[in-house]
Amino acid sequence: MAMNIGSGRSDEPEVIMDINTTPLIDVMLVLIIMLIITIPVQLHAVSLNMPQASEPPLVKPEVVALTIEADGTLIWNGEALADRAALETRLQAAAAQAEQPELHLRADKAVDYGVVAMVLASAQRLGVTKLGMVGQEQFGP
Repeated sequence: MAMNIGSGRSDEPEVIMDINTTPLIDVMLVLIIMLIITIPVQLHAVSLNMPQASEPPLVKPEVVALTIEADGTLIWNGEALADRAALETRLQAAAAQAEQPELHLRADKAVDYGVVAMVLASAQRLGVTKLGMVGQEQFGP
């Protein structure tokens, strides 16, 4: 086995084994310039059609406090309700009003979730649209 070291003559140019990156850099610069030219100018503002504020209502909405105790007892503005039928009667009367009252639902931390789900389902089925959960800070850390 023999190894070819070269002819020994120094007047021949040596072969360059590196890749010529000049054309690659030229192509990349042209692509970057084309990209910069073709990208639309970014706007720093977003145009939104916001609704115009009307006069605030002269009458404050009626607020109904519905509390669910730990044992599942339902309390409507401080008055205990006997059963689900009594709750649905009150919810139906509230939903039938021209200006629905705001229903603020406060559930105790220890109450069974099924009772809360029942109240929410009844309110949705009967058409109560202004319902809010209050007192959620008790569930935080």
